[in-house]
Amino acid sequence: MNIHEYQAKELLAKFGVPVPAGFAAMSVEEAVAASKQLPGPLYVVKAQIHAGGRGKGKFKELGPDAKGGVRLARSVDEVRAAAADMLGNTLVTVQTGEHGKQVNRLYVTDGVDIAKEFYLALLVDRVHGRVAFVVSTEGGMDIETVAHDSPEKIQTFDVDPATGFMPHHGRAVANALGLKGDLAKQAANVASKLYDAFLGTDAAQIEINPLAVTDDGKLLVLDAKVGFDTNALFRHKDLMELRDETEEDPSELEASKYDLAYIKLDGDIGCMVNGAGLAMATMDIIKLNGMFPANFLDVGGGANKEKVTAAFKIILADPAVKGILVNIFGGIMKCDIIAEGIVAAAKEVNLSVPLVVRLEGTNVEEGKKILSTSGLAIVPANDLGDAARKIVAEVKKAA
Repeated sequence: MNIHEYQAKELLAKFGVPVPAGFAAMSVEEAVAASKQLPGPLYVVKAQIHAGGRGKGKFKELGPDAKGGVRLARSVDEVRAAAADMLGNTLVTVQTGEHGKQVNRLYVTDGVDIAKEFYLALLVDRVHGRVAFVVSTEGGMDIETVAHDSPEKIQTFDVDPATGFMPHHGRAVANALGLKGDLAKQAANVASKLYDAFLGTDAAQIEINPLAVTDDGKLLVLDAKVGFDTNALFRHKDLMELRDETEEDPSELEASKYDLAYIKLDGDIGCMVNGAGLAMATMDIIKLNGMFPANFLDVGGGANKEKVTAAFKIILADPAVKGILVNIFGGIMKCDIIAEGIVAAAKEVNLSVPLVVRLEGTNVEEGKKILSTSGLAIVPANDLGDAARKIVAEVKKAA
């Protein structure tokens, strides 16, 4: 689960991380009121969406010459104008895709004079089972570009969970940023507080870009992107209250109601599979046969008719889907139960695209019989390779 920048900063501040003063705003008047609570005379008005690249983004409704989603304002009137421009309009960035995201919230913060910008992130190192620090002197830039063009400017190290964050970790961050004296001490303190926040919230990612040195020698977090391990949210009811469902893909949101693991992709073959590994293999073999998967969808090991029907509806809600491939291995899940769900779902949604089904495992013969006697145009497949070839052929034939 991801949260907005203003929520991330409020959360990090509770752990002692230094952030500039700022206030969230849901309307133009709230933005103006927020600016009046700040010392000024420089303010920053930021669009709040779950995507990066806001400063370089463009609003669909404002034309190519309009400013992006992060603007400096030198008066309350300029705050008002920026807020009026942003709220209710669609911001398109490199991370939103061409459809963009509507801006419903703003963050008005105190402006600061920046002397230097850095990049600092904490991630889960899944290879070693540790929290990893990623540090770079090239803050304020696209870190992927830095990694590609100047990988030597990015330093990483892990923290052993048995010891936790130690003084030498703080020194490593300061050294990677080239900071000395008091700034080095500030960097070590910020890194320590971020580590506490990472563990304390079961975070999956804390990205600070930029971490800035101000003209008066202070280290401040000027932007923060925080995401949490969804599997750990049961421990954090307070964090669940920060969820903004308007920022989530409607199909993925609907899938979560049925405990379906669903991720929308850009292809044209809808996939319904049980098991994440099998789902990945299914997507790979679709691509191997010349087409692209429209989604990742794992119905899990205990699917029933309701779940299968919901899965079909979610897949078909994507107008790009031209065919569906169902690939089920019946272990705990019985093939006849899945077959009944497929038939019921196909009839309920009035299926109008080709459907190929591959079943294997417990009660597979009963499942195949249910499909063959359903009266529906369901194409059976013997194995995964056969299924992929058939769905690609069926889609091309229907085109």
